[in-house]
Amino acid sequence: MSGIPSASSSSSSGQGILARYLPFAKESLWVFHYQRSDLPGDLIAGLVTAILLVPQSMAYALLAGLPPQAGLYASILPVIAYGFLGSSRALSVGPVAIISLLVAAGLEPLAEPGSPEYGRLALGLALEAGLIQVGVGLLRLGFLANFLSHSVVTAFGSAAALIIAFSQLRHLLGVKIANTESFWLLLQRLWQSLEGVNWATLGLGLLSIALLVYAQRKLPAQLRRLPPLWVLILTKGAPLGAVFLTTLLVWGLNLSERAGVAVVGSIPAGLPSLAFPWLSWPEWRALLPTALAISLVGFTESYAVGQSLASQRRQKVDPNQDLVALGVANLAAATSGGYPVTGGISRSVVNFQAGANSGLASVVTGSLIALAVIWLMPLFTFLPQTTLAAIVLVAVLGLVDFHPLLQSWRYDRGDALVWLVTFASVLGIGVEQGIGIGVLVSILLFLWRASRPHIAIVGQVPGTEHYRNVQRHEVITDPRILAVRVDESLFFANAAYLQEYLLREVAARPTVEQVLLVASAINFIDGSALEVLTQLVERLQQAGVGFALAEVKGPVMDRLKRAGFVEKVGAERFFLSTHQAMQVLKSQTNSMPAAASG
Repeated sequence: MSGIPSASSSSSSGQGILARYLPFAKESLWVFHYQRSDLPGDLIAGLVTAILLVPQSMAYALLAGLPPQAGLYASILPVIAYGFLGSSRALSVGPVAIISLLVAAGLEPLAEPGSPEYGRLALGLALEAGLIQVGVGLLRLGFLANFLSHSVVTAFGSAAALIIAFSQLRHLLGVKIANTESFWLLLQRLWQSLEGVNWATLGLGLLSIALLVYAQRKLPAQLRRLPPLWVLILTKGAPLGAVFLTTLLVWGLNLSERAGVAVVGSIPAGLPSLAFPWLSWPEWRALLPTALAISLVGFTESYAVGQSLASQRRQKVDPNQDLVALGVANLAAATSGGYPVTGGISRSVVNFQAGANSGLASVVTGSLIALAVIWLMPLFTFLPQTTLAAIVLVAVLGLVDFHPLLQSWRYDRGDALVWLVTFASVLGIGVEQGIGIGVLVSILLFLWRASRPHIAIVGQVPGTEHYRNVQRHEVITDPRILAVRVDESLFFANAAYLQEYLLREVAARPTVEQVLLVASAINFIDGSALEVLTQLVERLQQAGVGFALAEVKGPVMDRLKRAGFVEKVGAERFFLSTHQAMQVLKSQTNSMPAAASG
């Protein structure tokens, strides 16, 4: 019967719904139709990324105020989960520096870093961030990330990188100072503690930095005769090499006891037990601002990296699907002893360069880290904390970039102001507050600009049917007709500005008999703006001046008809083109010669 859907159509519809949010259900993706030719690249990429992720994850966990194993746990199930669900084939998910800083900034006022309570709240933070990301992704609200403008993102990244770098100096110098959210107080305490520098710790840290910088800048050129894959493994494996070298030095020379070098200590071997973190309602509310910041910043960074890498292979990334995938990855971190995760820039680039072709590379990475957690943890007992600090320092200093500020200053002083305000707020007030202030200032700047749209009086380019700004081109105008183009949609914030402009110009031009509004750039007119336009028409009519519109777009015209505005003004006062409007309006006015201007 025609009215009853067939079983096959129902199955197809269900698969379509499933595939919309779970791309691995699509037959075109790797789980169902994996190509054997992709296997070598995925295996190698998984191995290389795991080599990089092991030391990085431990270092970022310490930055977040958590034990190193929390970083390793956050690099197993979350990485595998994104491998199955993510739309990016090269994005590598796991602990990253900026998210770790947000975790520390959000949790330090609530609990003592390193305490069981602190770890439980970190799990709760991952849970809350995961729920937010999954919810936003399922509702297809990924566009909300656009509220973080480029100026806010780059300024926050540079300021956060400075905070991270200086926060690691205490481990690099081997001094003990209390945690603080204030960047300036941190600098003061570092300065006051310089007399207590542990020189053995500093030496190991500087050795690690030297090895990492050498591997980044010099080693690739010296290894250029080797196959590219070996060059990638040897250069990107430098953090792991620094870990093993300094660990051997501390163990062999007994520096932890003889020189007081702080070490990671015993890391429990074996996989973490799966458990659901429970939070009280006050804890949910206390964690919400940080969870929102992590969700938004994490997705913005992750999506930008994934999109950049995908474009190099002419692939695409679905932002809403990636939100769901990142959310599930964070839920996996919450139930497996980790903390919030997102896509990392350097790791994803390494994953891409190593030949990752599908999510299998992430599955391989997570599986290898799981094996390392089971078998290799005793090797890290004498790992000096200064080495992990060096890894973080070298990784984040590249994020300090003032070029966006200089570029904005040359192109748009408003964006430069947003950059400076965000940067200063993050350093002076706090990480989360700085992001909020940056977003608020950028929105206020947008509203201020939108409230003062660009308005141009236009005239005819001689010998053509084109009409351009009288201040930019040699054009022909008619003193009887004021033709104006507004380059913005009309809404409650800017409609009054347009009305005031037109009435002022009409008052200043006694010869004007007609006002023509060129609507070629108007994509939308809201209810408030429609009311203002209605008042404008009435006030012009009272002054004996006609009103007409040209080049109104179809969707805008449809709404004006439904609202009765077209009938009120008169359908004959709406024109397809500016030239047509000018010809008709000229015939309706008193005889008067045209004038050239420009």
